[in-house]
Amino acid sequence: MINYPKLTEEKRLRRLTYPQGRIRMVLDTDTFNEIDDQFAVVYALKSPERLQIEAFYAAPFFNELSTGPQDGMEKSYRELKKITALLPEAEGIPIYRGSEAYLPGPETPVESEAARNLVERAMASSEEDPLYVVAIGAITNVASAILMEPRIIEKIVVIWLGGNALHWPDTKEFNLIQDLHASRIILDCGVPLVLIPCMGVATHLQTTLSELRDYVYKRGAIGKYLFETYEGCCNDHFAYSRVIWDIATIAYLQNDSWCANSLVASPILSEQFHWSFDASRHFIRYIYHIQRDHVFRDLFQRLE
Repeated sequence: MINYPKLTEEKRLRRLTYPQGRIRMVLDTDTFNEIDDQFAVVYALKSPERLQIEAFYAAPFFNELSTGPQDGMEKSYRELKKITALLPEAEGIPIYRGSEAYLPGPETPVESEAARNLVERAMASSEEDPLYVVAIGAITNVASAILMEPRIIEKIVVIWLGGNALHWPDTKEFNLIQDLHASRIILDCGVPLVLIPCMGVATHLQTTLSELRDYVYKRGAIGKYLFETYEGCCNDHFAYSRVIWDIATIAYLQNDSWCANSLVASPILSEQFHWSFDASRHFIRYIYHIQRDHVFRDLFQRLE
């Protein structure tokens, strides 16, 4: 049985207090899976006064765009290379390959370059300057790092786009359902966690091709890349909008007033992917509403 460090209530609440100043962070992303990861990567890189990105990690995914989690991770790694080549802000930021499989059990990590690097960076962090781990895919890499070195719980804050809103009928959301063991570890181990759900919360972050044509397309090579990526995701853009889910994590770090939130007991994840609740469990910070217009205005202005 894994012995996770137990944070005092005082320390947990301090970790879950909104951070001031410049934030040290790593970004864990299944970049090839959807089109929203690309927007989140660019948003983060275009925010150097607020975010000090120390590394990118490629996360596994498995759907019609990959032959398995290893292939999904490798495609995400290559997509990260492609995006960062377009932005001078990315120069010198390392990119690491992540897990080639999902966790085989609740106590067995999948070692990878990403997980090892996360352990190293986290353990080098001071009490006064925790590492923010922003995750916008399956949480396998992060859970593996925690299993490999549980003491990093005392050194990091995880911000995860995962699951659906706590009031939703189910939480069968792609990031969460891919790796049940990893998702449970993040919710159960006691790591300071900011949870941003998809359905019912990040669903507000919709945009259209015409909006991106007006405010993104002419913003250099990266604007053209983002526009064409969005354009290619659908054959018919008439009366069509799409959710750019993953920018919710970066938006929270930009301005918490855009992301209404509260402290709640960490929910319990069932094998059938439903939430249940126990008020005696440790607190997490839960985002329950996002102000869409503020977020897109900030993103578009940064692209200028």
